[in-house]
Amino acid sequence: MDKLPPDPSAEEGAEPKLKIYFLPNLLTAGNLFCGFVALTKIVEANISAGNYQQIKVALGFILLACIFDLFDGRVARMGGVESPFGREFDSLADLISFGVAPAFLVHRVVLRDVFGARPEFGWFISSVYLLCGAFRLARFNCLAAQGPGGGGKDFLGFPIPSAAGLVASLTLLIIQLNEKERTLGAWKYLLAAVLLLLSAMMVSTVRYPSFKSLGLRSRSTFTKAIITAVFLGFLFVFREAILFYVLPAFFTLYLVYGFIRPRISRRMRREIEEEDDDEFDTHTPSAG
Repeated sequence: MDKLPPDPSAEEGAEPKLKIYFLPNLLTAGNLFCGFVALTKIVEANISAGNYQQIKVALGFILLACIFDLFDGRVARMGGVESPFGREFDSLADLISFGVAPAFLVHRVVLRDVFGARPEFGWFISSVYLLCGAFRLARFNCLAAQGPGGGGKDFLGFPIPSAAGLVASLTLLIIQLNEKERTLGAWKYLLAAVLLLLSAMMVSTVRYPSFKSLGLRSRSTFTKAIITAVFLGFLFVFREAILFYVLPAFFTLYLVYGFIRPRISRRMRREIEEEDDDEFDTHTPSAG
C-alpha cells in the first residue's frame, strides 16, 4: 500500500496553521467596526450646544455591535467552526465596542461635568468600568483555555455586551426624556452609579445564563412561539413609542435575573433558559 505524503504542518519546525473561519469572524469584524464608529460619533458630538444627535447615533452603533456579537459565536457553533483565533478576536472587539466606547460615552456626556473642579474623578470612574471589562474578558479566556467545560455553560459575572447594552439603552432613554430641555438633568448621576454597579458585576462571581441553546435547533411549545411572535410584532409596530423603554428594561431584567436565579426551582429555570443539558455538554459560551 502506498503511504500518504507527510503533512508539512506536522514537520518539526513548521509553523502551526491558524484556523480562521470567514463568516463568524466577519460578524466579529462588524462588531469592531460599530465600536469604532461609535467612538468617532462621540468625539464629533457638540454636547455643549445641547445637541445629542451624534450621541444617539453612537448609541445606535453600540447596540448594533451587541447584535453582531450575539450572532458571531452562534454562527461559529452552528457550523462547528469555533477556534481560539475567533475567541481572541471576539474579546478584542468586545473590549472596544463594549468597554472603551461606553466608558468614553459616559465620561463625555456625564462624568466630565459632574465633579466640577475635580474632573479626574470622572475619568477615574470611566477607567474603572474599562478595567473591569478587560479583567472580565481575560478571565473568560483563561477559563475557556482550560479545555472543554472550562468556561462552563454559564457566564461568570455580568457579560460585557449586556453591560454596554444597559449603559447605551439607558443613556438613550434619558436623552429622549430630556430632549426638550436639552440636558440630562439629575439623571446623569444615575448613569454614574450604574457604571460603577456594572463594573462590580462584571468581575463578580454571579452566574448568568448564556442562552446559547436558543437558536435554530431550540425546541419550544406552540403557545410560547405564538406569544413570542406577537410580542416581536408589537415591538415593531410601536417601536418609536416603546423601544426606548423596552431595551433598558430588558437589560435590567437580565442583570437582576442573576441574583434571583439561584432561588428559583430548576424546572422554572429550565423553562426560562430553554436549557438542554445534552447540548451544553460540549459547548463553551463565546466571550461575554
